[in-house]
Amino acid sequence: MRRPFLATLILLTLFGTLLVACGTSAPAVSTTARPLIISAIPDQAPEKLTQIYTKLATYLSTELGMPVEYKPVSDYTTSVTAFKAGELDLVWYGGLTSVQARVQVPGAQALAQRDIDATFHSVFIANKALHLASLADLKGHSFTFGGETSTSGRLMPQYFLQQAGVSMTDFKGPAGFSGTHDKTIQLVSDGTYEAGVLNQQVWLSRLAEGKVDRSKIDLFYTSPTFYDYNFVIHPDAAARYGAGFTERVRAAFLKLDASVPAQKELLDLFGAKKFIATKNENYNLIEAVARDIGKLTP
Repeated sequence: MRRPFLATLILLTLFGTLLVACGTSAPAVSTTARPLIISAIPDQAPEKLTQIYTKLATYLSTELGMPVEYKPVSDYTTSVTAFKAGELDLVWYGGLTSVQARVQVPGAQALAQRDIDATFHSVFIANKALHLASLADLKGHSFTFGGETSTSGRLMPQYFLQQAGVSMTDFKGPAGFSGTHDKTIQLVSDGTYEAGVLNQQVWLSRLAEGKVDRSKIDLFYTSPTFYDYNFVIHPDAAARYGAGFTERVRAAFLKLDASVPAQKELLDLFGAKKFIATKNENYNLIEAVARDIGKLTP
């Protein structure tokens, strides 16, 4: 009686091993591969970025079944340089920096963006006492952009200003570059500049947080829509982490669900209801404008 029992036990053990080996779970990531390194352009206060991307790293680590680490960068240019060098695998870029990164790294892909990024806006703000009503009214006033390579804080605003007949020499003194959207609000609020421009999402977020003194500044113009922020993945990631990895990362973003409390918290930090797929071609206008004003070389 023992021999049939032992034979059955051996067969069951072998069958179980085959099930594990042939399972339908996601492809395993090599344990010898380095962690997936994510980053973002520093368009907000460092503590805000750390809060957002630490939570994102935790989410992606769970979804992808591998270590994910957030690596902050000091400025926009550094983020592109580090991506080109292969030090960053997945980066949250503005439209301009995403184009700059992809031009320098052939094969890099724009993967996903927030729902709001397909119809993004810049907002122009000014000292409340000026009572500005149009972009043309900015002539003769001091003005600050955001970062020098910010899509919503410089590139597209400069394009819209040109369309309205306002050149960089029409301001009172040289145009400023605050560095971040938060700083633009501060500089206009404290009177360092009479007017400025920043991205709408940060403006609305700071309004909701009660961090804008509406007795001092007003929003007087909202730009037409344009594509903006997106996650770009380095082409070496697929080789390092296995075939199909790029699509697995995209799927992880598209899976974020506002009905799941922890995921809603992450979406709220991004100021979005969901993420949607995007593609390189969506940023053709941004590329054309960047070349026109000398922010992109062949």
